[in-house]
Amino acid sequence: MQPAVDRAAIAGREHWTRKGEIKLFLWQKPAPGGARNGTIFFVHGSSMASQPTFDLQVPGRADSSAMDWFAARGFDTWCLDNEGYGRSDKSRPINCDISNGADDLAAASEYVLGQSSAKKLLVYGISSGALKAALFAERHPERVARLALDAFVWTGQGSPTLVERRKRLPEFLAKNRRPIDRAFVQSIFTRDHPGTADEATISAFADAITALDDSVPTGTYVDMCSKLPLVDPARITVPTIVMRGEYDGIAGFDDLIEFFKLLPNPDKQFAVMAGISHASFQQKNFLTAYHILHAYFSLPEPVYRG
Repeated sequence: MQPAVDRAAIAGREHWTRKGEIKLFLWQKPAPGGARNGTIFFVHGSSMASQPTFDLQVPGRADSSAMDWFAARGFDTWCLDNEGYGRSDKSRPINCDISNGADDLAAASEYVLGQSSAKKLLVYGISSGALKAALFAERHPERVARLALDAFVWTGQGSPTLVERRKRLPEFLAKNRRPIDRAFVQSIFTRDHPGTADEATISAFADAITALDDSVPTGTYVDMCSKLPLVDPARITVPTIVMRGEYDGIAGFDDLIEFFKLLPNPDKQFAVMAGISHASFQQKNFLTAYHILHAYFSLPEPVYRG
């Protein structure tokens, strides 16, 4: 698939909306010439804001920005900094849990749909962002055309990463934010299967993350360590794809298969991404994730349901 436009024509635009009194930052990269293929809403994970995840620029690594890649293929692309992250408000003394993040998506999606010709959104979430996206889809199925859940966790069974993380649960419960630094970002790429990401990408990712935040909320960690399951697959009625990296230490394979079985919409897929661990878009095989997502978001709607 070749890009339909010159990448230099893709320009970012910042937007702001509110969830009550909370200011939320959104970043848009529209398709030059119009969004002929739909509007994508990207949802970030627990330890970084949205632009480092979805609009990363790495010298010498073409297509590092997922937003650029999809905008070049005719999609209007958006991402949001959840409350407590990046450029969104960090003022409230709360830990910004999964449910609060889904509330952010409700406010932001209303804004995006108001700015777009799309009637529904193509929603992609990764890690805790997948949990937020799934809960949002439960609450607002009328706003979701298709849902992609990457590095997702349902009950937490079969997750060695969560086994280790639970050992620090008292620490996460004791405060609303936890520190992050370059060493922490490096650990994301060594905890599951070292070698799945190149050093230049890890370094650029760390630079982008730490330029916006030196700490992040604890709420998603608390939820994933002590409150799973947070979503009910039987209530996710929209078309859904579950994406799982081969080496992902959070997304237990059998756990996801059981979740997948219970999704009621027959327009569903399960994809295993070879050579990928947890942070799909920052892996050496990131184009695998892009192509799987593009294929699902480009599927024609069923014309016959017997």
